[in-house]
Amino acid sequence: MAERHMRAFVTGGSGFIGGHLIESLLGLGFEVLTLVHRSPLRSHDKVETVHGDICDKELLSKALKGTDILFHLASALGSSAIGRDEFRRVNVLGTESVLESARSAGVGRAVHFSSAGVFGAVKGVKIAAESFPPKPITVYDKTKLEGEEAALRFAREGSDVAVVRPGWAYGPGDRRTFKLIKAVCSGRFIFATRGKGLQTPVYIDDLVKGILLAGEKGQKGEVYHLAGSEIMTVQDMVYEIAGACGRKLSKLYLPLLPAHLAALLLEKTFVPLRREPPLSRSKLSFFVHSKPLSIGKARNELGYEPAVNFRSGIARTVSWYRSQGWLPPAPGHALS
Repeated sequence: MAERHMRAFVTGGSGFIGGHLIESLLGLGFEVLTLVHRSPLRSHDKVETVHGDICDKELLSKALKGTDILFHLASALGSSAIGRDEFRRVNVLGTESVLESARSAGVGRAVHFSSAGVFGAVKGVKIAAESFPPKPITVYDKTKLEGEEAALRFAREGSDVAVVRPGWAYGPGDRRTFKLIKAVCSGRFIFATRGKGLQTPVYIDDLVKGILLAGEKGQKGEVYHLAGSEIMTVQDMVYEIAGACGRKLSKLYLPLLPAHLAALLLEKTFVPLRREPPLSRSKLSFFVHSKPLSIGKARNELGYEPAVNFRSGIARTVSWYRSQGWLPPAPGHALS
């Protein structure tokens, strides 16, 4: 009799992190299924796809049968063009739907993907452990906290669910952080505020290793921070991006009050058009609100150890964008 491969089910597999996670799972010999809604999955003949909505419990219960481990990454992302009801439907009700379906299908293990945004702004300490009190600000962050609380409730009720919160994730293939990188590499970037907010950026390879460790070693009902080992101001991160792009930045910046007013105005202009504004309150939060994450618990309990520092990781990332034609060649370098 042939040995049965472990079977993993991934929601959010068409996203940046989900796509990298799927590649790693396949490399480890897993059979992989993923839920596809609107965004198509990158072409992959080794991945079985299930088409449908995250709140369709009947569909999910059937699809999840025989699954050994569930990775729930799907969410409505922090776009101001998305309505409050849709944020809650996907991030809260969708989480409840997925985990309830997993329970009824007899799934042995689940890892729920939360967000550092549940903290809102970390104040009073230099770095936040998992126990730091959450105080989300944006509607995205509020619904991610509700989704996390739902996952922990399922754990208390007996489901084997662990929760991870990532740092500022970046790497080859990411279209969200690419917007910032593209702006910096254009040479026309201006800081929204001085960029004194603190972040713990994490390269995608390190993050995926952490997710897999949480799936293997994470304890039921526990939360784990998966971030890089460097605490950096956004200003320093942007200067590193500029260095990788071969650009020098202007020292001009937009003070907080004008930046906040500009974000409000742009949201009012762009949201009715169902388009993402170039500056929003959610984007401004990145520059202003610190979210540095302690990875001590993940180190001690999971054996998690990030290997890629930001300078090296952002250089790899910019190089990949250039190789794909997402960014122009470095200044002074002609196309071959």
